[in-house]
Amino acid sequence: MSCGSSEKTDFEYKNPVPLGDPFIMLYDNVYYAYGTNAENGIEVYTSDDLLTWKKEPVLALDKKDSWADRWFWAPEVYYIKEKNKFFMYYSADEHICVATADSPLGPFVQDVKEPMMADEKCIDNSLFVDDDGKPYLYFDRFNDGLNIWVAELESDLKTIKTETLTKCINVSQAWEEVWPRVNEGAFITKHKGIYYLTYSANSYESPFYGVGFATATSPMGPWTKYEKNPILQKPDSLVGVGHSAMFRDKAGQLKIVFHAHHSKDSIHPRAMYIADVSFTDDAVPVMKITGDIISPKVAR
Repeated sequence: MSCGSSEKTDFEYKNPVPLGDPFIMLYDNVYYAYGTNAENGIEVYTSDDLLTWKKEPVLALDKKDSWADRWFWAPEVYYIKEKNKFFMYYSADEHICVATADSPLGPFVQDVKEPMMADEKCIDNSLFVDDDGKPYLYFDRFNDGLNIWVAELESDLKTIKTETLTKCINVSQAWEEVWPRVNEGAFITKHKGIYYLTYSANSYESPFYGVGFATATSPMGPWTKYEKNPILQKPDSLVGVGHSAMFRDKAGQLKIVFHAHHSKDSIHPRAMYIADVSFTDDAVPVMKITGDIISPKVAR
């Protein structure tokens, strides 16, 4: 794997897309990127080609439209056709939340200003809607470090069916124990009837932050971690890579978006990167991160 040319221009170097926990959505032939960065809400960037991005002047979600007033992290945005609405799943003040909007640019608003689980700290909520239309929410719970759980959602896509809460994965592989105990940032991809749960392990502050995956034959699990994890860790000159999500580009290619530290000596501001995803032809296909890593830049 390479980052393409080793010669980065000053423009590319000085103007990365400054998003941690990034997420990209393709809607109506435009790419929208959301992530952790602003202190008072969630930013949104737009692009036609994934290479050059424009920071939109208004926050997609402003803290005045959320139940909390700090720590706006890890947003994911989905257009739900049946409801003709955009749903943003995000963390605020270490609680999982959901807000809706009529446009991918926002404003995203919480109709009821409370977390999805009011009595418990949780982060990194990710929506997965299966082929049969059943919705699931994956998120991190703060028990035994950070570990990943799943629950079914009601048809409103906002209410957790607490009776279905099921643990997915926790720290269990040697590579995850550099800075324990973290399994976080779940994202679900389905390929040939198999569910792939990508996740990040080690603290986001560690240069050994990385991405692994587990597989299951049901969105509720049980999950089996890939024995050769991680599939993404310290690629080329990047460190602290993780909290990924996946999307398909305009050509239909599956891609992964993730963040990395600002440099080997400084964590912040983190920057957004993109790479291709492929699968082997094995009986249980192995997920691979392939090709050159794209280093998106902000046009100024």
